Amino acid sequence: MKVRRRWLIAAAAVGGAAAGMSLFLLRQRQPRLEPLGDGKHLVMLSAPKPLPALRFADDNGRTLRLDHFRGKLVLLNIWATWCPPCVAEMPSLDRLQAMLGGGDFEVVALSIDAGGAGLNAVRRFFDSVGIRYLRVYHDASGKAGFDLGAFAVPTTLLLNGLGHEIGRITGEAAWDSPEAIATIRRQLAAHR
Repeated sequence: MKVRRRWLIAAAAVGGAAAGMSLFLLRQRQPRLEPLGDGKHLVMLSAPKPLPALRFADDNGRTLRLDHFRGKLVLLNIWATWCPPCVAEMPSLDRLQAMLGGGDFEVVALSIDAGGAGLNAVRRFFDSVGIRYLRVYHDASGKAGFDLGAFAVPTTLLLNGLGHEIGRITGEAAWDSPEAIATIRRQLAAHR
């Protein structure tokens, strides 16, 4: 009986230690969350993640890649005019660009509206809601979302100066909220 009791105590101790270590490791893998307001968060990666080479066009039809923005902190928003949450958050992205955009930071709102008609849809949308500070960027193929693992729109990625992903959120956010602005300012300070 004493041997069995000792075995049970030892097994419980080992099991408890394993559970404690599992909890410790789980906590170590918990992502860091940066507040964006309204209970939403930018999920920060534990290490920068290189991204595939994306090709897209600007309003003049000039082909660009993410390398075009090298050296800047970039908020890359994958969106479409047919997506109600995308449409709802676009004015806040425009205001964020107006407040913080410049040599160190840029909001890149990349539309995945299909084909040449998609580019015209983006232009009409920007005009109709008074988007003044964002530039038109368009991926007529729609591949950017798949290449970036953005399987829902809107998806927004925060990129460091090397063009590597350092944070992400899927879904709409109020990008001009005090929390979101403070988050971007913190990331800008770390970027400089």
